[in-house]
Amino acid sequence: MSKVYTTDELIQILAAERQACLKGERLKLEVTVSGNPLIDQFIRTDGLQKFTAYQDFKDAIHNYQREYEVSGIVWREMTVKGKTLRYPEVDNQLIALASDLQIIRSAKNSILNFWYDVTAQMDLYLSFNNSKQYQKITISDVARIAQITEWAGLWKWENTNFLEMILQMGWGKPEEASYKRGRPKSGSEFIHAVNPGHQPIG
Repeated sequence: MSKVYTTDELIQILAAERQACLKGERLKLEVTVSGNPLIDQFIRTDGLQKFTAYQDFKDAIHNYQREYEVSGIVWREMTVKGKTLRYPEVDNQLIALASDLQIIRSAKNSILNFWYDVTAQMDLYLSFNNSKQYQKITISDVARIAQITEWAGLWKWENTNFLEMILQMGWGKPEEASYKRGRPKSGSEFIHAVNPGHQPIG
């Protein structure tokens, strides 16, 4: 039996292919912008050809994941204010298998508890309009959102005088949740916690 690639190997393969596509080493030449040959001859299509070549390759990797049941889960570790959490998330270039969804759902409460703990006394904002706008919210608003979501993810922006903790609360497939393309079956809300007087930047 031939070797089955691991999650880490698939991530490395995708990263290498992405670089090849960005350098123009891979193009999907039949891609057109408008579909009208008269118009397309005046429009640069190389960016779209690079993007489409990578998307096709990524789709093939996702099919491989399904066929060989290769998980999309990677384990992260985050330390904030002296507290550390190890948690699962689906790599942003891979898909979640049904078993992966169970894993991230089971981690939701520990992620939320960690986030509540390290963001105590911080200002909370809900992002909307693709994170271009923010609305100040309360901890009870966060609790309401948490009740209707299935899983959670974390990010942080930090330097010596700034901390922003971003909590993603999602439902459905993670690979469709960050961008609006999966709604209503998949989606997510992003809560930004910043020190009082600061605005979110993430």
